[in-house]
Amino acid sequence: MAYSRDMELVRDIVLPCPPEEAWAVLMDWERQADWMLDADSVRVVSDHREGVGVRLAVRTRIFGVPAFTEPMEVTGWEPPAELRIRHGGPVAGEGTWRLDPHDEGTRFTWIEQIRLAVPLVGELAARVYAPMMRVLMGRAMVGLRAHVIASGPRRV
Repeated sequence: MAYSRDMELVRDIVLPCPPEEAWAVLMDWERQADWMLDADSVRVVSDHREGVGVRLAVRTRIFGVPAFTEPMEVTGWEPPAELRIRHGGPVAGEGTWRLDPHDEGTRFTWIEQIRLAVPLVGELAARVYAPMMRVLMGRAMVGLRAHVIASGPRRV
């Protein structure tokens, strides 16, 4: 299958909680669809929920409609500082979530290094997809911040 060139997208936001609390919210796999607007559902399909090798099935929406299920696998696990996930399906590459202490809580940085499996119109599709992905990431981060605030302090 032909892929577009690699794209790197980076977004960050400050969450009003310590890194341990932010990590607990992020690792609540099934609740990720509450704040990640392009995810219809997230399911753990491996026999374990923590650490390298966790496999996920993420039902992804396009324009609000569930479109496909993307397989993902955790490739890096450093609580409460960094998570790396390999994408499968039409979006290939790796996503990284970094949590760094900040005066106001935690700086959450989301990095996507991805390419699209799009036959024939690869580069054109990638040029359209990248700005949409930046918007989706930004909206998800705002949703995550609201989710963290609404859920209040967690015991970790």
